[in-house]
Amino acid sequence: MQNILFWFRNDLRLHDNEALIQATKAGDVIPVYVFDERHFLDTAFRFKRSGALRVKFLIESVENLRKNLQQIGSDLIVRIGKPEEILAKMALDLNVSAVFASKEVTQEETTIEASLSKKLKPLNIEIELVWMATLYHARDLPFQINFLPDVFTEFRKKVERSAKIRSTFAKPKALPKIDKSIEIGVIPTLKQLGYDSNLKADKRSVLTFEGGETAALYRLDEYVWDDDLLKSYKETRNGLIGADYSSKFSAWLSLGCISPRTIYEEVKKYEKEVTANDSTYWLIFELIWRDYFHFIALKFGTRIFKQSGIRNDLMKPWKRDTVRFEKWINGETGVPFIDANMRELQQTGFMSNRGRQNVASFLTKDLGIDWTWGAAYFESQLIDYDVCSNWGNWNYVAGVGNDPREDRYFNIGRQANMYDSQGEYVKLWLPELAKVPAEKVHFAGLLSREEQKKYEVTLGVDYPNPVIDVKKWLKF
Repeated sequence: MQNILFWFRNDLRLHDNEALIQATKAGDVIPVYVFDERHFLDTAFRFKRSGALRVKFLIESVENLRKNLQQIGSDLIVRIGKPEEILAKMALDLNVSAVFASKEVTQEETTIEASLSKKLKPLNIEIELVWMATLYHARDLPFQINFLPDVFTEFRKKVERSAKIRSTFAKPKALPKIDKSIEIGVIPTLKQLGYDSNLKADKRSVLTFEGGETAALYRLDEYVWDDDLLKSYKETRNGLIGADYSSKFSAWLSLGCISPRTIYEEVKKYEKEVTANDSTYWLIFELIWRDYFHFIALKFGTRIFKQSGIRNDLMKPWKRDTVRFEKWINGETGVPFIDANMRELQQTGFMSNRGRQNVASFLTKDLGIDWTWGAAYFESQLIDYDVCSNWGNWNYVAGVGNDPREDRYFNIGRQANMYDSQGEYVKLWLPELAKVPAEKVHFAGLLSREEQKKYEVTLGVDYPNPVIDVKKWLKF
């Protein structure tokens, strides 16, 4: 049998891994994962490109992948460096006939693919890339990618009407042992990658996120079957506190610890055995949104990362206000609903969907700050960072993407009163506002001196004064 190098990327799982299945048919699989050294560097904004919480989740996912490979007779070779260089040398040293991997769509990832292919070509080694990141396969879309609809609803209706979702693949029952002459390599620690290793879990976190396929499948089973939360997903999905208001599958989807098709099949099974309602459909609806942003990235390429966005709007006068940007990052804008969400993100690596929409709208529409700065910060902090969803959503909220309403604006005061009417969420993350009554807490910046004394908070000392005039939200 020929040796096949299998390069794990954002598909850190054995179940429903079509690329891995194809590799097993081509020869003896040698699994490898490369921690790309470029992901752990500092950005121009003085924060890491990948934050500590995100990297911790990645390390756990790789550890779990190695364990699961060992259980079927194989192992995981681990390296740190530039994947295109390490894999090319490894392919030559191990005399492999091909390298198999999942296909990515965005610039940096495809550049690495092309660089690796170029290095392998003189060696007569093929690279086989398999599409498997989305619910609907790219080849099954009822239109060419250039004709991808610019509005989500049109896309959704077309794929639901005309495209079929492929079945999942069973995980391999066994893989060959790794030759003893091959150095397996040690999975790096946070400290070895340049991070503080003394990370402490915040007890206010919505969930204890543990990386890996095993944890992903456990969460799926827990959410759908054990706790029976799927049936009310649509009603609770805009929540802010706790594990149960939404599925939280996005963290594991981001690294491919679970596939969207696996979630889809579980939902269909639930619909057949228990009930089918708006909530069960809505979870699939969200998976289709995720697909849409992948295909948007495929269609528009590097434009999703540019300030002008996929609309190529060169007229928006974005500000580069580093002082206000830092206040936004640190939850010090003086707007409680924004600050609470940003502090949750900083402390836990997660934020609700409702929170993400509000903080992004505030940064771009109220502060007028370059939306790409916000997208870069989310890339650093979010445990569930997905390049297509993150940059696609920021395009959308900033008014340079696929939102048919370019002037969409979030009244933060109204949003806070709708989704945190009792101020529980704000007080959870801003304990300095604990004694401010619910009807005043979201506009704490308007408290009189007498009220500040009464509620034991001094603006400008205990809690910042607002960076903007929040009275405008009272006029709507």
